Amino acid sequence: MTNSDREVAIIGGGAAGIAAGRRLAEARIDCLIMEARPRLGGRAWTTGDGAALALDLGCGWLHSADRNPWHAIAVAQGRAIDKTPPPWRRPSTPIGFPLAEQAAFFDALASFYQRLDSLSEDAPDVAAATFLAPHGRWNGLISAVGSYVSGAELERVSARDFQRYDDSGVNWRVVDGYGAVIAAHGERLPVLLGSPAQRIDHRGHRLRVDMADGTVTAEAVIITLPSALLADETLSIIPPLPEKIAAAAGLPLGLADKLFFSLSDAAEFDKESRLFGRTDRSGTGVYHFRPFGRPQVEAYFGGRLAAELEAAGEAAFVDFAVAELAGLLGSDFARRVKPLGLHRWGSDPFARGSYSYALPGQAACRGALAAAVDNRLFFAGEACSQHDYSTAHGAYLTGVVAAEQVIAVRRAKRSR
Repeated sequence: MTNSDREVAIIGGGAAGIAAGRRLAEARIDCLIMEARPRLGGRAWTTGDGAALALDLGCGWLHSADRNPWHAIAVAQGRAIDKTPPPWRRPSTPIGFPLAEQAAFFDALASFYQRLDSLSEDAPDVAAATFLAPHGRWNGLISAVGSYVSGAELERVSARDFQRYDDSGVNWRVVDGYGAVIAAHGERLPVLLGSPAQRIDHRGHRLRVDMADGTVTAEAVIITLPSALLADETLSIIPPLPEKIAAAAGLPLGLADKLFFSLSDAAEFDKESRLFGRTDRSGTGVYHFRPFGRPQVEAYFGGRLAAELEAAGEAAFVDFAVAELAGLLGSDFARRVKPLGLHRWGSDPFARGSYSYALPGQAACRGALAAAVDNRLFFAGEACSQHDYSTAHGAYLTGVVAAEQVIAVRRAKRSR
């Protein structure tokens, strides 16, 4: 590209960047989204062609769907919404996990959440694992669930931040893909794909954003990169902003990877059912059978287990999942599944993980990361959300807030 002058540059074309771009476009403010990938959506990514083949390799659930703005956007796009309750709201298939044991586990999980919720705002922040029952029978499985929720084991997660997450309990899905909705919402915006920003210079009257193949100057910049990229200064900011680097470092990205299988003779299993691979340890997968009624299995891995599998390569995910499922369903089951799709988010150079969690004692980093700098540099993304972090709707809402901040600054300048 050649050099370009814009009113606002947006770095990152995920949910936050698209939301910011749409709001600025509504206000008739000239903006440009600069996205490193060859596609929009960021950590929301639907692959496959058509509803029957759509696989959400990134976010897949409309969490807090009754107040999630992506729900209305999906409906406006004419997409079908599946309101079937999620499998984690119902008992699992009692193979290797009898219903009586499931009841005991859910009681233990509820007690863990109750103890964690008892942490007062004036008490010191501690690791979420502090609230596990000493030597509790179900601590391993509770930790596994924690790794699915946060992308990290409970001993690494701030109890205060975990407690602040706001979930309405309503979880729906888009039949032809959450990622498809988010990408489509940005289709009419001015976008540069395949253009990772390398440097922001905010010393001059106008901000300068440098890429490998050009430069964009702007009055304001909205930065929506994942916290991991800000923490390791993949994007160089001149002069440096050490407080932003520190805030981002307190909000590392956890890891949650999904592997999809095709499944033969699928009618043997109930629609929307699930199995835990193991119930006696934290390093286990959870397996969602026949999502949307399709002849598929969606395997989910979090935390250290996901990191270990990523390091070993894609085949390691398949081998691990097949071994756990064959242990439950018999050795012949291995012949009934074939891998359909997987994305290693920790190995993705433009993500370096799945979604943010706060380290113990670092819950305040979300507000610090979200704070504007000199009314010219603005920050958005799920890591900037106090109560909806780790979600696409959290990213959306922070993107709108950043755009509104830009609009307010422009109005204040005009009124002088």
